Amino acid sequence: MSNKYVVVDLETTGNSAKKGDKIIQFAAVVMEGGKIIDQYSSLLNPGKEIPAFIEELTGLNDSMVSDAPVFAEIAPKVMELLEDAYFVAHNVLFDLSFLQEELLDAGFPGFYGPVIDTVELARTVLPCSDSYKLSDLSAKEGIMHDRPHQADSDAYATAKLLHIFLERLEELPLTTIKQLLKLSGGLKSDLDLILEDILLKKQGTAERLPEGIEIHNGIAIKAGGVLEAASSRLPAPVYPAGSREKEDMLKKAFPDYELRPGQLAMMDAVYQSFLNNEHTLVEAGTGTGKTLGYLLPAIIFARQEGARVLISTYTVQLQEQLLSKDLPLLEKLLGFPANAVLLKGRKHYLSLARFEQSLNEADDNYDTTLTKMQILVWLTETATGDVDELNLSSGGAVFWNKIQNGDSKFISESGWKSRDFYNRARKSAENADLIITNHAMLLNSLSGENQIFPSYDYAVIDEGHQFSKAAGKHFGFSIDYLSLRLLLGKIGLYDQKQLLYKLERLLEGRAAMDGAAHPFELNRLVADLQYEMDEFFKLVGIYGKRKLKARKYASSKISFRLTDITPRDFKAVEASAERFSFLVLDLISALEDRLQLLVPLTGELAPGDQALLEEISACIGELRDVRESIRKTIFAGQTACAVWVELDGRAMQNATTVYSQPITVAGNLRDGFFNQKKSAVITSATLSVGQSFDYIMDELGLDRFSCQTELIESPFDYASQVRLAVPSDLPEINSVPQDEYVSAITEHIISLAEAAKGRMLILFTSHDMLRRTYELVKESGFLEEYVLIAQGITSGSRTRLTRNFQRFDKSILFGTSSFWEGVDIPGEDLSCLVMVRLPFSPPDEPLGEARKEAIQSRGGRPFSEHALPEAVLRFKQGVGRLIRTKNDRGIIIVFDRRIVTASYGRAFLDSIPSIPVKVSPLDAIVDLVEDWLQ
Repeated sequence: MSNKYVVVDLETTGNSAKKGDKIIQFAAVVMEGGKIIDQYSSLLNPGKEIPAFIEELTGLNDSMVSDAPVFAEIAPKVMELLEDAYFVAHNVLFDLSFLQEELLDAGFPGFYGPVIDTVELARTVLPCSDSYKLSDLSAKEGIMHDRPHQADSDAYATAKLLHIFLERLEELPLTTIKQLLKLSGGLKSDLDLILEDILLKKQGTAERLPEGIEIHNGIAIKAGGVLEAASSRLPAPVYPAGSREKEDMLKKAFPDYELRPGQLAMMDAVYQSFLNNEHTLVEAGTGTGKTLGYLLPAIIFARQEGARVLISTYTVQLQEQLLSKDLPLLEKLLGFPANAVLLKGRKHYLSLARFEQSLNEADDNYDTTLTKMQILVWLTETATGDVDELNLSSGGAVFWNKIQNGDSKFISESGWKSRDFYNRARKSAENADLIITNHAMLLNSLSGENQIFPSYDYAVIDEGHQFSKAAGKHFGFSIDYLSLRLLLGKIGLYDQKQLLYKLERLLEGRAAMDGAAHPFELNRLVADLQYEMDEFFKLVGIYGKRKLKARKYASSKISFRLTDITPRDFKAVEASAERFSFLVLDLISALEDRLQLLVPLTGELAPGDQALLEEISACIGELRDVRESIRKTIFAGQTACAVWVELDGRAMQNATTVYSQPITVAGNLRDGFFNQKKSAVITSATLSVGQSFDYIMDELGLDRFSCQTELIESPFDYASQVRLAVPSDLPEINSVPQDEYVSAITEHIISLAEAAKGRMLILFTSHDMLRRTYELVKESGFLEEYVLIAQGITSGSRTRLTRNFQRFDKSILFGTSSFWEGVDIPGEDLSCLVMVRLPFSPPDEPLGEARKEAIQSRGGRPFSEHALPEAVLRFKQGVGRLIRTKNDRGIIIVFDRRIVTASYGRAFLDSIPSIPVKVSPLDAIVDLVEDWLQ
């Protein structure tokens, strides 16, 4: 096959050639022998107006194409370029569909040669890339791409990427190429032709494996080992006790180091906490350098005492940052390896045995095929086997569930035991000085049956304000309709030919069925279970509908406690749940009986059949979890736990979940964690309320008398970097209907956005209010030139929404709960922060209601003991989004006037650094914003 590649990019008037959209720019780059030999580009007259959003995206307007040729005039040139070539494009089906339509309209036969999609190719050769957008890939590979969304620039960048990707393919081991070729028939493009060419070249020469690659069981993998324990011959490091000693050490490693007294104070607090076997709360204001503030004393203490220190974070991002960014800096500082290991839950790690088995199974699912190809390439790169390294599609994530690490009953792991990623990570942890993990995994290890970590007596809990929240989720339970429906759908009825059908076919003629349920009975059992599940969630949904009708404002989402329904109704729920629960138990028993019949025959079964039994075994485990969740929610009792339902009236059953959580986790954490450790340091930028740590101590179950505290203020000069304003002409938030309030704040948002010229983050406490405000702002038409990004409306994760917000100067980001914290937008990308209301939990929030009742029952004051301090900490997190460096400058607008009118308003202002506050009508605040941000 010719190695001529024609890389094409088109700009069009829309997304669908079938609906009449036309090409407005054609560009092609011709490559042969790895070199660009020709380029061609032309603007085209589409014979229709270019829509405004396309003009904004591409920079092309009607006047620029008015004198350009129509496509038919350049069609002969296009056909000439494409002769005997691969057609290549970034998202090839889009460009090819437009080109075929235009060629046919011009009287030409179209293109029917081989095609290559560089998105598909990028996913294969760069399985760990954060993004597969053309601009992001170009930046990653150092390719100049200064005019994105212009066809000539896009085609050139794509051609350069194609060359890089093909070189990467050629560098892969021969065995990997063979396996990729076997799978490539399931792709959308003709990558198989290129893989055949590479295979022929490699088979003609003696292969030298790339350094660090080994072949095992026919799969090329990166050779890995276990972290070695720190040598006892190395002298124990000495902790730099004085400020001057610390400063000298830091300056020696980092010549540009800027003295942060707070960071040095934090180091001492952490070191003394470990040395004195005390628990310590350390609030370190933004900019303190918190991570180095605990890493340095932790590693020195670990080496001095021969102790192991566990470091836990709430977010995966911070975990990765610790290992990839902060620990290398620490090693530079200390002059010796930090001996740290990142340890995650077992399901994060690949089972090489299961993956090997999957390669022998035919599967025509596109996502599964592409994911297998990604993993084959990834195995030549990864030292960890951690799924978080991969960028998988949603279908790929489903396939991962089949090949993730876990106890295998029917698939033999023996051939991969010494190379098992999870075992390797655990053995490395035994030799580590620092173990990095997350709150969820730490909490999971507290039960005796889940001893994931080697023994440790010292811990640092970073993002400590989230520790009790994570504990609530861990000690809680939930059952949701959608997950249950998917699970039962996976098992399936006999005529649906899913797992149940396949199991019965496997049993036929292989095992005596004496004592086991007849297939007809088992099929009826699954059908009965599906019926009872539907009935249970329908019943819960009926009570939800009643609650929705009783609401004073329109919202499709509702949450309510099961104690809110009448005793008679609750008995009906219990009866339905009991029937449901017994049927789950019967199904577990019937499936286990069948698996037991096949256990003696495991060695005789084909690999695909062994994988089938493993999948059924996993379903049994999930069914057990379902039964436990029913027991812990519906039959939990209402004293120590809050039990509630969340549902969406628009989807009802499909969006219904029943939750159960302890009203407080203080006792769980005290007895299960803090009392078992010699010292734990809990740190965050937000732990105190008005200089007091009492609230967080009570939440975590820490003793107020023995727990040490350290409050380290931010080094930033908030008084000169920040202004806070409260509009005096907005209505009191609780004095008017929500629709009226939303209408009023919409006018303010529009005026403030124009004054700030975008770069605005608006924080809500309610998705419903966010959605309605966003819709009003958009409908107004006043901010048409601004990019409006809204959580829950604009598609994408929080990270993706944040990245898109930073890409545009005139952008406004509407966010709720998760945007109140953990979002880092330094510099001028964010200069105006709007808080729509003080972040109190809604009064009817079920867990909050249960806590209120519990506090009242012991004679306490729910507002001052829980509701207010919880809101203050969330407020502090929100304020922390604005100033991330000493050069940042910004303004905070709080629409909720209670911050200055209510007696408790000072609690919010007293918990943040001193900032000038202005209470004025909107016009004066607009002037302030313009002056302050100019």
